[in-house]
Amino acid sequence: MMYPAGPGSGDSPEGFPEQPRRQSQTGNRTAQTLDAFFTCRKNVLLAKSSSSQVEGNFAMAPRGPDQEECEGLLQQWREEGSSQVLSTVSDGPLVDKGLAESSLALLMDNPGEQDAAPEDTWSSRQLSDLRAAENLEEPFPEVLGEEEPLPEVEGPMWAAVPVQTGRQYTDCAVLPMGALATEQWDEDPAVVAWSIAPEPVPQEEAPVWPFEGLGQLQPSPVEIPYHEILWREWEDFSTQPDVQGLEAGDGPQFQFTLMSYNILAQDLMQQSSELYLHCHPDILNWSYRFANLMQEFQHWDPDILCLQEVQEDHYWEQLEPSLRMMGFTCFYKRRTGCKTDGCAVCYKPTRFRLLCASPVEYFRPGLELLNRDNVGLVLLLQPLVPEGLGQVSVAPLCVANTHVLYNPRRGDVKLAQMAILLAEVDKVARLSDGSHCPIVLCGDLNSVPDSPLYNFIRDGELQYHGMPAWKVSGQEDFSHQLYQRKLQAPLWPSSLGITDYCQYVTSCHPTSSERRKYSRDFLLRFRFCSMACRRPVGLVLLEGVTDTKPERPAGWAESVIEEDTSESEPDVPRTAGTIQHCLHLTSVYTHFLPQHGRPEVTTMPLGLGTTVDYIFFSAESCENGNRTDRRLYQDGTLKLLGRLSLLSEEILWAANGLPNPFCSSDHLCLLASFGMEIAAP
Repeated sequence: MMYPAGPGSGDSPEGFPEQPRRQSQTGNRTAQTLDAFFTCRKNVLLAKSSSSQVEGNFAMAPRGPDQEECEGLLQQWREEGSSQVLSTVSDGPLVDKGLAESSLALLMDNPGEQDAAPEDTWSSRQLSDLRAAENLEEPFPEVLGEEEPLPEVEGPMWAAVPVQTGRQYTDCAVLPMGALATEQWDEDPAVVAWSIAPEPVPQEEAPVWPFEGLGQLQPSPVEIPYHEILWREWEDFSTQPDVQGLEAGDGPQFQFTLMSYNILAQDLMQQSSELYLHCHPDILNWSYRFANLMQEFQHWDPDILCLQEVQEDHYWEQLEPSLRMMGFTCFYKRRTGCKTDGCAVCYKPTRFRLLCASPVEYFRPGLELLNRDNVGLVLLLQPLVPEGLGQVSVAPLCVANTHVLYNPRRGDVKLAQMAILLAEVDKVARLSDGSHCPIVLCGDLNSVPDSPLYNFIRDGELQYHGMPAWKVSGQEDFSHQLYQRKLQAPLWPSSLGITDYCQYVTSCHPTSSERRKYSRDFLLRFRFCSMACRRPVGLVLLEGVTDTKPERPAGWAESVIEEDTSESEPDVPRTAGTIQHCLHLTSVYTHFLPQHGRPEVTTMPLGLGTTVDYIFFSAESCENGNRTDRRLYQDGTLKLLGRLSLLSEEILWAANGLPNPFCSSDHLCLLASFGMEIAAP
């Protein structure tokens, strides 16, 4: 005879005697309850044992308990106390100990005869059980829930369910295996709790990662919204005193916000698809990413927007029209060669007026050091002060945006590219008195904090001679390799026209026309000089026009003593293995989270969090009496008022890395607020 699989199966065993409906259901439910009890007690014992035969999910097929197992389980049940167990299994307070013991003894009486003659066994025993049940205060069928029959289950497989503590079910129950699939538990099997789970909850399934070799899988729903995991706080510095103890809000200011963002060109993502196997294909679609990016722009609403990895067709077809509708004026510079992406700088004409725009190309034909296609963009903007402030003036603002070479082995190329950008910034931001207007330099520099390239931008000086090229950016460690490219002085040839102070040669040495001023009378003396009266070669002969010579006035010398104005090319000052600049820049971010001291992260290449995106701004340097290896800065014309906090690597991993359904780039955006002094004319 086969026993029912468990509570709620609803099937009568074969050969069940024809009896009244009340007796049939009562005996069937009693057998189901007892069989479920033995099955669960056995599962608990197996879970507490150290046998290697116990499976990780504790799944088992139903089978009738044999004689020895039933005796052992019954004895242990009697020792532990029958009242507590029966109250849990039956979920009713009206089943007494005598009824339970008689039902248990029923199963202990010669199981072999039960299979041979089920009618005789069940007919006599169940009548006695029914008589005992009639003496109770409430009818026995109502206790067992006759009016609400238990639901049917499709399969006979049962498994344990781990639950949290504090639930009302403290002992054990069963659940169909189909609701758990192949779920694994990390807890110790000996302490796994048990509980009734009436229906599967798909939200609790483990997340599925579409690794290579697996079919396309749907992304599992998340319990915590991404905007809560990736929550970024605004850090306000407007009321914090600077090094001199002065608050940043003293005096009228022109305030603006600037965002720097590497938005991940679609072409580059498809060329390196192996870096994004952890992402579902739907979130990598450009339509999905474009909508997310535009929503992010609208949410933060910066006054100046500096973008990197902007694909050219996406820029002209979607980004530029959308940004123009948001009130931006945009400038774009595509990378040289066959590259399809570039840099863009957008500003709001209601806040700034364009003075000049200078695209920067790092490619130089014939120079192996500068044979890469990276670019930059430098804009000079004039802040527009509200009319209500009267006759006031604000200094111009120089904004530079770039995306430096990625190759971790070619730090020499990165230094040369940065020198060209700094020379262009020096030329654009230089005022008539030789000083510089406020500068904001941002972009993807492909260098980590405290690397030689980072220190060069911040400290204004770098001794590079003999340095391994891979060490310049600090992205990777190639010290184990036998051959290492080392930097030699001079880093770039003089034909580049840039000094070791990162300035153009024409900026350091003014031309002859700039240094000499001639009067009109002096220049007229050369009107009848021998050179002026000489017939040019190839001049067309026109009678009465080109066939005559000008008459020399009386009193003019036949020849004018001409001063040798030829000037040799000035020597480019070079230093012995050192490059410098005088822009006084410092970083908006400190690169460590203030709450936990963990490193800030702007991107996660190959799953490793690091910082390669920066916003540098002009700040006046001051003396550092305690430390000589790093400069201190104080607020100058440009003041930092606030910034958008970055995240740690652990938080980004909790959101499935980058990109994710909330952040549609493999970089985080950088956002800062600045204030500029408003002075009387």
